[in-house]
Amino acid sequence: MPSSRNMSPTPISLSAPENSSLSADQVRQLVADTCRPEDYQGKRIVLIIPDGTRTAPIGLMFKTLHEHLGAAVAKLDVMIALGTHPPMTPEAIDARVEITAEQRNSTYRNVEFINHEWDNPGALHDLGIIPAEEINELSSGLFSMDVPVHVNKRLFDYDQIIIIGPVFPHEVVGFSGGNKYLFPGVSGPEILNFFHWLGAVVTNPMIIGNKWTPVRKVVDRAAAMITVPKLCFSLVVQGNGDLAGLYSGTPETAWDAASELSRERHITYKDRAFHTVLSCAPPMYDELWVAGKCMYKLEPIVADGGELIIYAPHLHEVSVTHGEHIRRIGYHCRDYILKQWDRFKDEAWGTLAHSAHVYGIGTYDEKTGIETPRVRVTLATGLSEAECRGINLGYRDWRTINQADYANREDEGIFLEPKAGERLYHLKEKPVWAGG
Repeated sequence: MPSSRNMSPTPISLSAPENSSLSADQVRQLVADTCRPEDYQGKRIVLIIPDGTRTAPIGLMFKTLHEHLGAAVAKLDVMIALGTHPPMTPEAIDARVEITAEQRNSTYRNVEFINHEWDNPGALHDLGIIPAEEINELSSGLFSMDVPVHVNKRLFDYDQIIIIGPVFPHEVVGFSGGNKYLFPGVSGPEILNFFHWLGAVVTNPMIIGNKWTPVRKVVDRAAAMITVPKLCFSLVVQGNGDLAGLYSGTPETAWDAASELSRERHITYKDRAFHTVLSCAPPMYDELWVAGKCMYKLEPIVADGGELIIYAPHLHEVSVTHGEHIRRIGYHCRDYILKQWDRFKDEAWGTLAHSAHVYGIGTYDEKTGIETPRVRVTLATGLSEAECRGINLGYRDWRTINQADYANREDEGIFLEPKAGERLYHLKEKPVWAGG
């Protein structure tokens, strides 16, 4: 069993000037300064990394740590922080860590790559509960209930957890990264369902881009229940994967520093709202479950009554894991769900959260049964019109859309985001519903 003693190195911060990036040599030096091989001699190490839905130089980090520590440690494995996302194929994992199949079988033949199994009780370890009185305090009084906490049991086969992942503005927790790669990254369903719904009840515009949210407090509280020592490399990424910043320390300290740079580099403020927004999903968002980020990051700058179009011709699936449930529930605003709680309470709360986040803020009149969204969400994807209407979202044939027609028209109230999902947009003067 691993020691409960947590090696907590002095936090190290490294950031590049704006419009430049960190070099591979700088990354190697920071890793060397953080992880002395003699401190890891004979230890079993597991790296926690994101799947392919996050932009980051994970390959550089993996290969640097393997090169630096491989000869000293007894084991160095990789666990994919899938949350509820589908498992990655060997080919997809190789692409994620930027190695070839031949390298997997030679240089990295002793590395085990582990897909997290959130829905397999046999793969989980029971950490106990966060009691109702704590949940009440952490959620600012929104909930008062015991929350069971489970995590991948394989973590306890190791002497050290090393988290590697980027930090971006995030719709559920405020800023991603840090302990979020444990919860929901490698957690069981109860805790992840709870805090996703907590985030949805608070609402995306009130959460996203804020640091010390109720959800972040719950995530950090759950992570404190894991006794295996934890180290974290928090990455701030720009463009197509260049590093603007790299921070090492505990998951809390590294994330805290990285989120400050993310706030500077990943949030753009606009003077006005737009009646039409074309939000283009990158190929890594291959189902609506993750392409919803195209809504989350841009919802705050869409005018009341406006339209946000998720443009993703490559997208042909609502969700491999959750699609059946979404097709049954549909996409609705928070109030539609809360005012009919008896109808929805037994659905997976994480699915309800996704539903409310994609639909956005709206109202529901119980007397008339009329639901009114603040913003119309339209899908221009590989999904059919029937499927889009069936899940309560708008439809547009993607073939009728030319991205160039939406460019450079901000003065007309039209906005184009060619790579949506990681950059957050806010109004300089936030409306009340966004925390203004």
